Amino acid sequence: MTPPAQDLVAAARNGDRAALEELLRLHHDRIYALARRMTGNDADAADATQEALLAIVRGLPRFDRPVGLLTWAYRVTANACLDELRRRRRRPLVDLADDRADPPDTSVAMDTALADRLRLDAALAQLPEEFRVAVVLRDVCDLDYAEIAAVLDLPPGTVRSRIARGRGRLADLLSGNRSTAPVRPRTDP
Repeated sequence: MTPPAQDLVAAARNGDRAALEELLRLHHDRIYALARRMTGNDADAADATQEALLAIVRGLPRFDRPVGLLTWAYRVTANACLDELRRRRRRPLVDLADDRADPPDTSVAMDTALADRLRLDAALAQLPEEFRVAVVLRDVCDLDYAEIAAVLDLPPGTVRSRIARGRGRLADLLSGNRSTAPVRPRTDP
Protein backbone atom coordinates (compact mmCIF):
# COMPACT_ATOMS: atom_id res chain seq x y z
CA MET A 1 0.00 0.00 0.00
CA THR A 2 1.23 3.48 -0.77
CA PRO A 3 1.68 5.88 2.16
CA PRO A 4 -1.36 8.01 1.19
CA ALA A 5 -3.52 4.87 1.04
CA GLN A 6 -2.17 3.77 4.43
CA ASP A 7 -3.06 7.18 5.83
CA LEU A 8 -6.59 6.97 4.38
CA VAL A 9 -7.08 3.48 5.81
CA ALA A 10 -5.82 4.57 9.24
CA ALA A 11 -8.03 7.66 9.22
CA ALA A 12 -11.06 5.69 8.03
CA ARG A 13 -10.52 3.08 10.73
CA ASN A 14 -10.51 5.91 13.27
CA GLY A 15 -13.91 7.14 12.10
CA ASP A 16 -12.91 9.82 9.57
CA ARG A 17 -15.87 9.77 7.17
CA ALA A 18 -14.11 11.92 4.55
CA ALA A 19 -11.16 9.51 4.48
CA LEU A 20 -13.52 6.56 4.10
CA GLU A 21 -15.35 8.25 1.23
CA GLU A 22 -12.05 9.09 -0.49
CA LEU A 23 -10.83 5.52 -0.06
CA LEU A 24 -14.01 4.12 -1.60
CA ARG A 25 -13.93 6.69 -4.41
CA LEU A 26 -10.35 5.76 -5.25
CA HIS A 27 -11.20 2.08 -5.66
CA HIS A 28 -14.77 2.25 -6.98
CA ASP A 29 -13.90 2.05 -10.69
CA ARG A 30 -11.65 -0.99 -10.26
CA ILE A 31 -14.21 -2.73 -8.10
CA TYR A 32 -16.98 -2.03 -10.62
CA ALA A 33 -14.79 -3.21 -13.53
CA LEU A 34 -14.17 -6.52 -11.77
CA ALA A 35 -17.86 -6.88 -10.91
CA ARG A 36 -18.94 -6.05 -14.48
CA ARG A 37 -16.69 -8.69 -15.99
CA MET A 38 -17.61 -11.33 -13.43
CA THR A 39 -21.37 -10.83 -13.52
CA GLY A 40 -21.71 -10.06 -17.22
CA ASN A 41 -24.18 -7.20 -16.98
CA ASP A 42 -24.47 -3.69 -15.58
CA ALA A 43 -27.36 -4.27 -13.18
CA ASP A 44 -25.79 -7.24 -11.39
CA ALA A 45 -22.41 -5.48 -11.42
CA ALA A 46 -23.93 -2.42 -9.74
CA ASP A 47 -25.55 -4.64 -7.10
CA ALA A 48 -22.33 -6.57 -6.50
CA THR A 49 -20.31 -3.34 -6.35
CA GLN A 50 -22.67 -1.89 -3.76
CA GLU A 51 -22.48 -5.08 -1.69
CA ALA A 52 -18.68 -5.12 -1.97
CA LEU A 53 -18.37 -1.48 -0.89
CA LEU A 54 -20.64 -2.13 2.09
CA ALA A 55 -18.61 -5.20 3.02
CA ILE A 56 -15.40 -3.16 2.77
CA VAL A 57 -16.83 -0.49 5.06
CA ARG A 58 -17.97 -3.13 7.57
CA GLY A 59 -14.70 -5.06 7.34
CA LEU A 60 -12.27 -2.15 7.40
CA PRO A 61 -11.87 -2.24 11.20
CA ARG A 62 -10.72 -5.88 10.89
CA PHE A 63 -8.56 -5.27 7.80
CA ASP A 64 -5.08 -6.68 8.34
CA ARG A 65 -2.08 -5.49 6.43
CA PRO A 66 -0.46 -8.77 5.26
CA VAL A 67 -2.39 -8.38 2.02
CA GLY A 68 -2.68 -5.02 0.32
CA LEU A 69 -5.87 -3.02 0.46
CA LEU A 70 -6.62 -3.50 -3.24
CA THR A 71 -6.03 -7.26 -3.04
CA TRP A 72 -8.37 -7.44 -0.08
CA ALA A 73 -10.94 -5.25 -1.89
CA TYR A 74 -10.76 -7.58 -4.90
CA ARG A 75 -11.34 -10.56 -2.64
CA VAL A 76 -14.38 -8.89 -1.08
CA THR A 77 -15.64 -7.95 -4.56
CA ALA A 78 -15.11 -11.44 -5.97
CA ASN A 79 -17.11 -12.88 -3.07
CA ALA A 80 -19.88 -10.29 -3.60
CA CYS A 81 -19.98 -11.21 -7.30
CA LEU A 82 -20.17 -14.92 -6.56
CA ASP A 83 -23.04 -14.23 -4.16
CA GLU A 84 -24.78 -12.14 -6.83
CA LEU A 85 -24.34 -14.91 -9.41
CA ARG A 86 -25.82 -17.44 -6.96
CA ARG A 87 -28.79 -15.11 -6.37
CA ARG A 88 -29.22 -14.72 -10.14
CA ARG A 89 -29.50 -18.49 -10.57
CA ARG A 90 -32.33 -18.55 -8.01
CA ARG A 91 -34.32 -15.76 -9.72
CA PRO A 92 -37.17 -16.82 -11.96
CA LEU A 93 -36.76 -15.92 -15.62
CA VAL A 94 -39.25 -13.30 -16.69
CA ASP A 95 -40.08 -12.69 -20.33
CA LEU A 96 -40.06 -8.93 -20.71
CA ALA A 97 -40.71 -9.03 -24.43
CA ASP A 98 -43.55 -6.79 -25.42
CA ASP A 99 -45.20 -7.52 -28.74
CA ARG A 100 -46.20 -3.86 -29.02
CA ALA A 101 -42.61 -2.64 -28.69
CA ASP A 102 -40.83 -1.41 -31.78
CA PRO A 103 -38.14 -3.77 -33.03
CA PRO A 104 -34.62 -2.57 -32.34
CA ASP A 105 -32.96 -0.51 -35.05
CA THR A 106 -30.40 -2.86 -36.58
CA SER A 107 -29.30 -0.40 -39.24
CA VAL A 108 -26.95 1.36 -36.84
CA ALA A 109 -23.43 0.02 -37.28
CA MET A 110 -21.69 -0.89 -34.03
CA ASP A 111 -18.24 0.33 -33.29
CA THR A 112 -15.71 -2.49 -33.68
CA ALA A 113 -14.33 -2.02 -30.17
CA LEU A 114 -17.81 -2.23 -28.68
CA ALA A 115 -18.59 -5.34 -30.72
CA ASP A 116 -15.35 -6.96 -29.55
CA ARG A 117 -16.13 -6.11 -25.93
CA LEU A 118 -19.60 -7.56 -26.23
CA ARG A 119 -18.19 -10.75 -27.77
CA LEU A 120 -15.65 -11.01 -24.97
CA ASP A 121 -18.31 -10.41 -22.30
CA ALA A 122 -20.53 -13.07 -23.87
CA ALA A 123 -17.63 -15.54 -24.02
CA LEU A 124 -16.67 -14.77 -20.40
CA ALA A 125 -20.27 -15.41 -19.35
CA GLN A 126 -20.05 -18.90 -20.85
CA LEU A 127 -16.97 -19.83 -18.83
CA PRO A 128 -17.45 -21.82 -15.65
CA GLU A 129 -17.37 -19.48 -12.64
CA GLU A 130 -14.04 -20.77 -11.32
CA PHE A 131 -12.29 -20.06 -14.64
CA ARG A 132 -14.02 -16.70 -15.24
CA VAL A 133 -13.02 -15.33 -11.84
CA ALA A 134 -9.36 -16.29 -12.26
CA VAL A 135 -9.13 -14.95 -15.83
CA VAL A 136 -10.81 -11.66 -14.96
CA LEU A 137 -8.57 -11.10 -11.94
CA ARG A 138 -5.49 -11.75 -14.08
CA ASP A 139 -6.34 -10.19 -17.43
CA VAL A 140 -8.72 -7.38 -16.46
CA CYS A 141 -7.55 -6.47 -12.95
CA ASP A 142 -3.89 -7.24 -13.75
CA LEU A 143 -3.25 -9.08 -10.48
CA ASP A 144 -0.26 -11.40 -10.34
CA TYR A 145 -0.68 -15.09 -9.54
CA ALA A 146 0.21 -14.68 -5.85
CA GLU A 147 -2.38 -11.91 -5.43
CA ILE A 148 -5.04 -14.00 -7.17
CA ALA A 149 -4.16 -16.93 -4.94
CA ALA A 150 -4.67 -14.64 -1.92
CA VAL A 151 -7.96 -13.25 -3.27
CA LEU A 152 -9.39 -16.69 -4.04
CA ASP A 153 -7.71 -18.48 -1.13
CA LEU A 154 -6.28 -21.10 -3.49
CA PRO A 155 -2.81 -22.52 -4.08
CA PRO A 156 -0.88 -20.69 -6.85
CA GLY A 157 -0.75 -23.85 -8.97
CA THR A 158 -4.54 -24.06 -8.97
CA VAL A 159 -4.72 -20.40 -9.99
CA ARG A 160 -2.32 -21.00 -12.90
CA SER A 161 -4.33 -24.02 -14.01
CA ARG A 162 -7.65 -22.17 -13.89
CA ILE A 163 -6.24 -19.23 -15.83
CA ALA A 164 -4.72 -21.49 -18.49
CA ARG A 165 -7.89 -23.53 -18.85
CA GLY A 166 -10.08 -20.42 -18.81
CA ARG A 167 -7.98 -18.71 -21.49
CA GLY A 168 -8.09 -21.87 -23.59
CA ARG A 169 -11.87 -22.04 -23.35
CA LEU A 170 -12.12 -18.32 -24.13
CA ALA A 171 -9.96 -18.75 -27.22
CA ASP A 172 -12.18 -21.61 -28.38
CA LEU A 173 -15.35 -19.60 -27.75
CA LEU A 174 -14.04 -16.49 -29.47
CA SER A 175 -12.81 -18.44 -32.49
CA GLY A 176 -16.15 -20.18 -32.85
CA ASN A 177 -14.83 -23.61 -31.86
CA ARG A 178 -17.48 -24.96 -29.53
CA SER A 179 -16.30 -28.56 -29.57
CA THR A 180 -14.23 -28.24 -26.41
CA ALA A 181 -13.89 -31.10 -24.00
CA PRO A 182 -16.29 -31.00 -21.06
CA VAL A 183 -15.04 -29.42 -17.87
CA ARG A 184 -13.82 -31.94 -15.33
CA PRO A 185 -15.68 -31.90 -12.03
CA ARG A 186 -14.13 -29.80 -9.32
CA THR A 187 -11.97 -31.73 -6.91
CA ASP A 188 -10.75 -29.06 -4.48
CA PRO A 189 -12.54 -28.82 -1.11
